[in-house]
Amino acid sequence: MARRVTYRSKYAEATGEKLPKRERRDIIPLDPAIQLPFAEGKVLLIDKPLHWTSFDMVRKLRGVLQIKKIGHAGTLDPLATGLLIICTGKFTKSINDFAAQEKEYTGQITLGAVTATYDLESQPEQPKEYAYLTEKEIRAEAEKFVGEIEQRPPMYSAIKKDGVALYELARKGVEVELKARKVTIYQFDITRIELPLVEFKILCSTGTYIRSLANDLGAALGCGAYLSSLRRTRIGAFSVDDAIPVEEVLTKKDN
Repeated sequence: MARRVTYRSKYAEATGEKLPKRERRDIIPLDPAIQLPFAEGKVLLIDKPLHWTSFDMVRKLRGVLQIKKIGHAGTLDPLATGLLIICTGKFTKSINDFAAQEKEYTGQITLGAVTATYDLESQPEQPKEYAYLTEKEIRAEAEKFVGEIEQRPPMYSAIKKDGVALYELARKGVEVELKARKVTIYQFDITRIELPLVEFKILCSTGTYIRSLANDLGAALGCGAYLSSLRRTRIGAFSVDDAIPVEEVLTKKDN
């Protein structure tokens, strides 16, 4: 059976990056003393690295832990890092509860261009002047997004239309009319401005696309914008400060 291709490997192929060669190995049964607590149920706080999808992380842990009941509570885009809650065993029943909690993000928005994906998954285009903008104007426009707003999801997203992910339709050039959704932005702080970069901290409801927020801010400012970096720092009461790299899961088995 061919090895499943991950986003990480596809990204490396596209950019020419060389990944360490992985050799096929026979699966050695995991020590039951290690496996059992995960099979029964744990909540893992993982610090997702760049260029991994949320499902890549779940798939890796499923293979390492050799368990079937495992899932994540809220997708993070491949170009985002930070907190990913992964539940195993009985705690998979709580996934929707965790996913529904408010989220906190930090990151950067780049002014002066747009991208088809609203982030750096695609190349910046339609460059426009941005140097005329003042900090006061940028902060004032950001403040207008605080509260309940109507937000249109990116066409390049995992939302499904008739069972097909929108990003798959977008890659085929199929246009789909997207309906705006109500989301709540509790806080949109501009923490630093060094044009064309605008750094931010956002607190928002579940279902919010920070990529769309970046694109909409650029439209409001009249110069275009895209999300150039993103890190999820909190989900409800769970903080990325308490998260660990996925490689450390087994070493933390007693915690």
